[in-house]
Amino acid sequence: MSGGARGVWMRVRRWLPGVIISLVALVIVFRLARWEELRTAFQNIQPLPVAAAVALTVISLWTRANGWRVLLDHRPTVSQSFFIINEGYLLNNLFPLRMGEVGRAVFMGQASGLGPLHVLSTIVIERAFDLAIAAGMLLSTLPLALGAEWARPFAVVTLGLVIVGLAGLYGMARFNERVQAFILKMGQRWAFVERWIVPRVASLLEGLRVLTRPSQFLAALFWMVLSWVLWVAVHYVMLFTLVPQVPLWWPMFIDSVLALGVAVPSAPAALGVFEAAVVGALAVLGVDNSSALAYAILMHFINFAVTGIFGFIGLLKEGRSLGSLSAQLRAQEPRV
Repeated sequence: MSGGARGVWMRVRRWLPGVIISLVALVIVFRLARWEELRTAFQNIQPLPVAAAVALTVISLWTRANGWRVLLDHRPTVSQSFFIINEGYLLNNLFPLRMGEVGRAVFMGQASGLGPLHVLSTIVIERAFDLAIAAGMLLSTLPLALGAEWARPFAVVTLGLVIVGLAGLYGMARFNERVQAFILKMGQRWAFVERWIVPRVASLLEGLRVLTRPSQFLAALFWMVLSWVLWVAVHYVMLFTLVPQVPLWWPMFIDSVLALGVAVPSAPAALGVFEAAVVGALAVLGVDNSSALAYAILMHFINFAVTGIFGFIGLLKEGRSLGSLSAQLRAQEPRV
């Protein structure tokens, strides 16, 4: 195999498992649904709940931008944070391997002057918040979702790992000098550590310092929790298209299952995995598969469209093209 062909195969091998998982998920959910019932379910959707869901989605993205800005020591403006977050989501929807996270780190590192690795550490904290909130919501709603005991061990393990991870990140930030000294020592033994980690460790640890500042940590957590409350509200509004009277815990359960479900490797945009997670959660709640699939497709489209529009606007504002971005991200990925 030639060098060029080997390089292509190495890239394909990295994202191929996710694509396979997405295809399997799509086949399963569409086999469970009945096309006639699926068409009827789409016909029953009203425009007012959809409009409300779109508005709430935009507001939730704005609150998330505020939370990320706090993690970044208020260096970027709210507008910069908002558009760069959406640019990241747009890239996740178009490219495999969560390239949007790398894109966010690169774009915000350039815009704020903090550097990509510093920014990447705040994205890690943000994702830890997300997993902790999702696991907490799932644990709180499981007793109400009959037959959902299968998910309890997964939620407990996820929450435990997130807490351990946050504690580890806090320890790294708290004992900054010791960690740097340890990594410098490791760099003397392994060339990889010396080449890739040692030059960037100070920036990475600096981004974690927010965990040692209670007021800043709580402010970021407040905005992140608020973004989740708004996203739960999106599901609550949209569920009225399926069920006349929706218990408040239903959207919490669905959103938590969805958040943990899309953490599974998948094709870009969590295609298939998104739909399977929503259909599975609604099936537990007694909603028929066709209506659940129509709901999942619509929710996925709203998310894709809103983040895509604002992400594309952000790219236009910065004069970036998708072609140049693809090349830039592939070049940056090993170094971020």
